[in-house]
Amino acid sequence: MTAPGREPAVAEAGASGPTLAARHVAKTYRRGPMWRRTRVPVLTDASIELYPGEIVGLVGENGAGKSTFMKILVGSLDRDGGVVERVGRIGYCPQEPVLYERLTCDEHFELFGEAYGLDASTTERSRSELYDVFDFGRYSATRVEELSGGTRAKLNLGLALLPDPEVLLLDEPYAGFDWDTYLRFWDLTSRRRAEGRSVLIISHFVADEERFDRIVELREGRTVER
Repeated sequence: MTAPGREPAVAEAGASGPTLAARHVAKTYRRGPMWRRTRVPVLTDASIELYPGEIVGLVGENGAGKSTFMKILVGSLDRDGGVVERVGRIGYCPQEPVLYERLTCDEHFELFGEAYGLDASTTERSRSELYDVFDFGRYSATRVEELSGGTRAKLNLGLALLPDPEVLLLDEPYAGFDWDTYLRFWDLTSRRRAEGRSVLIISHFVADEERFDRIVELREGRTVER
């Protein structure tokens, strides 16, 4: 239920507008025991827009609230104020992989394919393409508990890409990548931009700024365009 006078958390954006837009988002955490609880504001006025065919970077120091903002954009965390608008399917790659230790890579793709509502043939086709793009098909029948950190990172990203989302939200996606995988990642991201997809990448620093269309910084709970 929406409080009187407050806009809904998610609104339908116009077809010609941004695929993702957040305006004046605020979030405060409450910490400490009940009798001495304190309010810690993390986001006070965070805004961002993402349009078809662009790659946007969201940067900020550790603890600046980047991951909190990302979770609000995805819809996995409530906000205290502001409006979020989304259009199309969203793929989300969290900083910490959400993987099941005793399931294989194939089983993860099958499980997530069902969650996305994909039919078996679509899941199989997309999975095969992702194995090829990130070069980890040889681990298709390997359990997550036996995978290296880098291969887990590939699987984590692959699961976000499985439904070919219009909007891709990535939280520190290439932290565990080797150089070859890093280049493969940017090749894929550039292709998605050319196809009119939108990509938002969170990082505490940007090494290859020329790869982005825009950079937005998060400072003291507020966003600032570079």
